[in-house]
Amino acid sequence: MLRTHTCGILRTADVGAAVTLAGWVDTIRDHGGVKFLDLRDESGITQIVFHDDDVLRGVTRESVVSVRGTVRPRDAESVNPKHATGEVEVFADTLEILGPARPMLPFEIGESTETREEVRLKYRYLDLRNPKVHANIKLRSEIIKFLRAEMESLGFTEYQTPILTASSPEGARDFLVPSRKHAGKFYALPQAPQQFKQLLMVAGFDKYYQIAPCFRDEDARIDRTPGEFYQLDLEMAFAEQEDVLAVAERVISDTFARFGGGRSVTSAPFPRIAFADSLLKYGTDKPDLRNPLVICDLTDFFAGVDFPIFKGKPVRGIVADCSGQPRAFFADSEKYALSIGMAGLGYLTLAGDAFKGPIEKFLSPEQKSELLALTGLRDGETLFFICDASANVNRYAGEIRTWLGNALGIVDESAFAFCFVVDFPMYERDEDTGAIDFTHNPFSLPQGGLKALQTLDPLEIRANQYDIVCNGIELSSGAERNNNPEVMKAAFAVAGYGEDELESRFSALYTAFSYGAPPSAGMAAGVDRIIMLLANEERIRDVIAFPLNSEARDLMLGAPSEVTELQLRDVHVKVR
Repeated sequence: MLRTHTCGILRTADVGAAVTLAGWVDTIRDHGGVKFLDLRDESGITQIVFHDDDVLRGVTRESVVSVRGTVRPRDAESVNPKHATGEVEVFADTLEILGPARPMLPFEIGESTETREEVRLKYRYLDLRNPKVHANIKLRSEIIKFLRAEMESLGFTEYQTPILTASSPEGARDFLVPSRKHAGKFYALPQAPQQFKQLLMVAGFDKYYQIAPCFRDEDARIDRTPGEFYQLDLEMAFAEQEDVLAVAERVISDTFARFGGGRSVTSAPFPRIAFADSLLKYGTDKPDLRNPLVICDLTDFFAGVDFPIFKGKPVRGIVADCSGQPRAFFADSEKYALSIGMAGLGYLTLAGDAFKGPIEKFLSPEQKSELLALTGLRDGETLFFICDASANVNRYAGEIRTWLGNALGIVDESAFAFCFVVDFPMYERDEDTGAIDFTHNPFSLPQGGLKALQTLDPLEIRANQYDIVCNGIELSSGAERNNNPEVMKAAFAVAGYGEDELESRFSALYTAFSYGAPPSAGMAAGVDRIIMLLANEERIRDVIAFPLNSEARDLMLGAPSEVTELQLRDVHVKVR
């Protein structure tokens, strides 16, 4: 055996035992004739003592070695409380180099998280030795194991769906795979197992789930990795929206309570916020409810105020307690507003019975009283005004709300604040082409069914769709599914898809619905984002073992890479 014990397991009860340890050389120290080596493996660190300098000849940090010796107690003054093994050490008899390491490292292992990301990802196998990064990947495994156990306990069964499939319009670019056997045709990597899980419902399976790999050719963000990601995908036959939300509340609550490190978790039932209300009150469809500030609509109020800058435009207001803030705070708020594209940021502060601020002179005494009633403004509080075109005003108000929450220190960093955002619009108008298209999943059931599709303005139709949001991050999306071919045909027709194209691109689903499909509903929660929140990391790449960088490149293996002309010929492809 290469080892009898791991490096983090030895305690005082093991004193006198002959042991063999194996691991990486963390540090080497010379204390005047006695040399110490800290040996590290996944379980922890053990201090090794050497009295023969020759034994360590040629040993460098990060070399993999095997050490045989005897466990001894440390002197009282040398006990190290930072390590679980800090009361003992191993007096070495022999050392064998199992895997030598170069003398110069690209970065210090313990400081890898402070290194430029390009270097970290090029030497990711070294970066993963950093205990903090290593712990994130271990945590990932534990969370996925827990998610599976939760789903199984609720009667769900895991099924696997194909990786090579057909291209489908699901909101992002596909990764295409050229076919060798069928010249000029392509597979696509699945953006999600959407059609397959609905077909499983048609096939009579009752409760499906999968830790599913998904592939989308889209740009990276802090909470999104380019290329591939994993999601907890689920579907339930004979189910409606509330059935899925109840499962989500149970699984998500349990997971965050188990791995959240003592931070508070929103109790079920999670708040339900309509999409339109979320945009108005929080400036986004991903509200961070740890921030107590709420946006109010002052458009109708300012329609009757003789203030030219606000005339004919929507106006939003945010009340915040800025008492005690220096004048520089308000100057900083103005600078931030300008930095995000706003023309400025107006405000009024209530001091006793008097308003202070540049807008005060435009308000009559009656209007001031009305404004107090509308906003609930109290002594010492400030009312900030956001005014812009309809396309921008909610987004700007949301960004000002976020800035104020952070600048005032009123965001509860010790909480996981959940909500469901519901009643999403079924369709949206493309700003460039003016065409009507689906906003989310095209297979969702429109509220009002076929009648709504036939009688309502498409932009007024709501879908039975829902998102789970935590701390301002979208964790999942889902919907009740359309299971009727006539409704499906009408829904796609609104978005410009004819029946021929529907039958061509979605042949299996469209045909399957004509053989008896049950009502179903489901959702997909982003596993990587869940782990990012639970690991308290700001970037999603820090919880993925081998992520692509922000440019969708694998700096370690060199992907994407060129291939040979023969490989291209095999799949009937010519690079142009």
